[in-house]
Amino acid sequence: MFKKNLENLRTSLQKNNIDIAIITDDDSLYYFAGYFDYLHMSFGRPTLLLVPKDSDSVLITPLIDVHLVSKNCPVDKIITWNDGVGDEWREHLPKYIKKNLNIGIEKFKISTLVLNYISSLTEEKFLSNITPTFDSIRMIKTEEELKIAKSAGKVAEAMMNAGKEAIGDNVPEYEVALATSQAGTRKAAEILKNEFDDSNMSPLIHFLQIMASGRDLPKTHHRASTKLIKEGDPVFLCFCGMTNFHKFKLGFDRTFWVKEIRDKSQIKTYETAVQSQKAALSVLGPGVKAEDVHAAYADAIQSEGYPYPTFRCGRATGFSMLEEPQLVSGNTTILQPGMVFAVDGSANEETFRAQVGDSFIITENGYDQITNFSKKIEDVII
Repeated sequence: MFKKNLENLRTSLQKNNIDIAIITDDDSLYYFAGYFDYLHMSFGRPTLLLVPKDSDSVLITPLIDVHLVSKNCPVDKIITWNDGVGDEWREHLPKYIKKNLNIGIEKFKISTLVLNYISSLTEEKFLSNITPTFDSIRMIKTEEELKIAKSAGKVAEAMMNAGKEAIGDNVPEYEVALATSQAGTRKAAEILKNEFDDSNMSPLIHFLQIMASGRDLPKTHHRASTKLIKEGDPVFLCFCGMTNFHKFKLGFDRTFWVKEIRDKSQIKTYETAVQSQKAALSVLGPGVKAEDVHAAYADAIQSEGYPYPTFRCGRATGFSMLEEPQLVSGNTTILQPGMVFAVDGSANEETFRAQVGDSFIITENGYDQITNFSKKIEDVII
């Protein structure tokens, strides 16, 4: 998979007359080289992938992490550097960066430290933003990626079921988060053991659980806290950060209630959220503009008297949480088979919000849903 991805990048470089791509983003390094779990910029240790259009590719990485480079890494040459020795990672860059070279970088993802050094070696006008090229390459998933995406859906479902089981009167929010993380980890471990060969891939689910209960429902990205969930509370569970199997990310959300819905106005809001997702899915499919999916979603919300949605209908996902295209107003990208999307439904009022979300693979005839959990009102009352 990674070898093919790297070949596609080199072809794009030649087509666009970019002499060399310099890659530092963690997700892009994984996509093109299969390299992951190194410490990178959070510890002040840059890793760089250099991909010339017509010569050997080079991975420059700290010596401390070189044993993490897979035997199947498609890169032609690996160069290591050590803390405080010589000019560290900078030492080898000048010979790859010539003054008149057309250099491709991920303009909004490259670290400032690396960018400043590259700029000191060449005039900034020779730096091209290669992000649109990467976006194009990564839009259509390979069969290997789609297999991973479907497995990620199973992990997400395990987390949602565990979350529903853990929610209850006087249960702290963090206990629900612990239950979802453990269930996701166990399901991921099971799938890795039975269906994948890479024993180095961690099954551990690690992300601060996005959830809110009671009066905190309007806080869209509230994290699990020590707060006690109470009978009658609505509870929102979001796994958009936690669903991360074999590096593949998905979107998945549900809204629940504990034992009963005391505020009956919340029923209409919830049903509107469900219908807005249904409206989006009535449009979702190959040959459709991304913005048309969002328009159907927004119309369904506003037609019920709720304000224009505060966020996009959805987004493409993959080895990054956010990929292209986004299902949002103004995005005219045509959807194609092999794209993977998180598609949401939502509705907001002043003291309550409802959201449901699932992930889908675009197919030749429509889509396949890869996260499944009931949205019927009787099934989300615990």
